[in-house]
Amino acid sequence: MLESIYVVRHGFRSNWVVDPKTGQYANNIRSPTGIDGDPALASYGVQQSKELARELIRIYPPIEMIYSSPFYRCLQTIEPFVQGVDREVGQPRSSTVNLEPGLGEWYGVARFNHPIPASYAVLKDEHFSWVDNETSHGVIPNPNGESIEELHDRVARVLHEIIEYEDKRPQQPRALLICTHAATMIAIGRALTGNMPADPSEEDFRCGTCSISEFNRRIPLRLRDDWRGWQDGNGVGGGWDVILNGDCSHLSNGEERTW
Repeated sequence: MLESIYVVRHGFRSNWVVDPKTGQYANNIRSPTGIDGDPALASYGVQQSKELARELIRIYPPIEMIYSSPFYRCLQTIEPFVQGVDREVGQPRSSTVNLEPGLGEWYGVARFNHPIPASYAVLKDEHFSWVDNETSHGVIPNPNGESIEELHDRVARVLHEIIEYEDKRPQQPRALLICTHAATMIAIGRALTGNMPADPSEEDFRCGTCSISEFNRRIPLRLRDDWRGWQDGNGVGGGWDVILNGDCSHLSNGEERTW
């Protein structure tokens, strides 16, 4: 049974711009996937990702499962940890890496379509051969964007599905890692703890680039059959307590680009 969930935000990325009238996205630097609005990490973000990997490799019990947003910058962020490409990080981990669309970027409601990440086949065959699976929990962000309420419900639903699935697997992993985006990371903290502020703009969960949040499962378990009703302190998957909140102590320059 899952005991701990670690959540990280991707590293410092290259910028994009969008024309609010036409919905046309443009990257300052061409994306490796060729998708406008799907930028890679900046060189500074790559360095952050290596510092993050050195921290993740010290976690005990070790991370056995990884769920990542399918956007390029998230997969690039966890690559040093998964691959052990930096000798200082250590040997590659035996973690299973799953693409999860339900953990993707949040975009506000618009009349046009927002960026959609590359397919599993493209990402695995052309960019990240170490990706193992694309999960099929059926939670897909609306391409026309979401309200704040819809974001939180999307996140609560996909977390419920992930936790329930992992709890039922024979392997019973104890620690799981999620790599995602700023607004999604905030929503994850709220959905796990069940603490939704009256004002959604309240600064409750930190989300700097390559920050780490840790959540430990509450004991005794009070599991619910459905993801709905996660608010009022309930939380999905029986509820979780926050142990680390957007910690950046492992990064040379500390917290950056939080919301």
